[in-house]
Amino acid sequence: MPPRCGSPPILAGDRDKLAEISLQRLKPAKWPVSPAQLPTGAVLVGGAVRDALLDRLTDTPDLDLVVPGNALESTRQLAQKHGGACVVLDEARDMARLVLRGWTIDLARQDGVTLEDDLNRRDYRLNAIALSFDGAPRLIDPTGGLEDLQSSTIVAVEEANLQDDPLRLLRGLRLMAELEMRMAPLTLSMLRRNRDLLPKAAPERIQAELLRLTAAPAADLAIETLLDLELLKPWTKQNNTSGDQKIAGTVKNADLLTDSERLQALPLTRLTQLLPDEGLKELRFSRRQLKRCERLRHWIERSTAEQGDPCLEQLSEQERLQLHKDLEMDLPALIVTWPKALQQPWLERWRDPQDPLFHPYPPVNGTTLLNALPIAAGPALGELIQHLCLERAYGRISTGEQALNAARSWLSHRAVQADPNGSCD
Repeated sequence: MPPRCGSPPILAGDRDKLAEISLQRLKPAKWPVSPAQLPTGAVLVGGAVRDALLDRLTDTPDLDLVVPGNALESTRQLAQKHGGACVVLDEARDMARLVLRGWTIDLARQDGVTLEDDLNRRDYRLNAIALSFDGAPRLIDPTGGLEDLQSSTIVAVEEANLQDDPLRLLRGLRLMAELEMRMAPLTLSMLRRNRDLLPKAAPERIQAELLRLTAAPAADLAIETLLDLELLKPWTKQNNTSGDQKIAGTVKNADLLTDSERLQALPLTRLTQLLPDEGLKELRFSRRQLKRCERLRHWIERSTAEQGDPCLEQLSEQERLQLHKDLEMDLPALIVTWPKALQQPWLERWRDPQDPLFHPYPPVNGTTLLNALPIAAGPALGELIQHLCLERAYGRISTGEQALNAARSWLSHRAVQADPNGSCD
């Protein structure tokens, strides 16, 4: 989420003054393409205008522009002139993206005879505000988006607009999470009526919305609404989980985490809460994200008793070591699923990079073992390294010399076990 600035939102008063302040906040002098170099009649629409009014702009906000026509050709010309890249977004609808010096500027041909026609075909009213900067800046708000910003309410422009692009159903909940706003009751009803349309959206687009939603400040409330609406039911069927059931992995309390820890942990916990592994695959999450969710899900289930409380005392030494190997970077994502009283000691140890159990590694490497001991590269070497890692994790060895002595003892014991005469006494 973009950071909130110190000054308050500007949602009331003379609209010409609002337009002027909004343009000042957008800092057009810093754009990679000056307003004068943009196509004649271009107006800024959507998120950048909304965020300027709310004073939540980033240093390089995404700029969405509506132009009277020839959007693709204009984007190509701007890319050629300024040394950027032109990405075709939708050739049939004449939409393209200019990528230039860390900025993205989208140009789209006006949809309809007038700008008001275009704005009336958008998803939510707070996204249907335009800012004209050709001459004196002017806000164009035919649907009532300014009033929605004042009341912190998300209202759909038209139900048909949601049906035209079903991803907009999920986007409304993502906006709810990012903007910390409530959804209008009638709009919620629209989402519920049309939830079966969401699978028509591209999996990659759904994935992108979910990644933003789970990282947003009001994600937990939005997820609660998402589950109630059963919007993700096509991807959770294998769980047989209804929206009113409590899912393992729910964030119980994250107050003990730092801001950076929350940013790292909570999206992973929420995503694991929302979707089973098969659903993540269907929505084409990356292999790395899949692996993180799979590991977290495994350890949530393995470390949680039937009544929902942690049962960590039931884990063997080997299991505890494997837990910390699997979740070394993501352990807070597991910890926040526990009651607050159990979190502090684990967090304190995890924050200590020298803790041998919470940040496990073998005291000597394979090369040292191969040079010092009668052992060859292969499975046995891997077993030995795992054994030494375990011994170090529980404080039974700490130095290289102790590790080599422990390795010799392990090899001797292994040789006795492998004795064909079977002398194991």
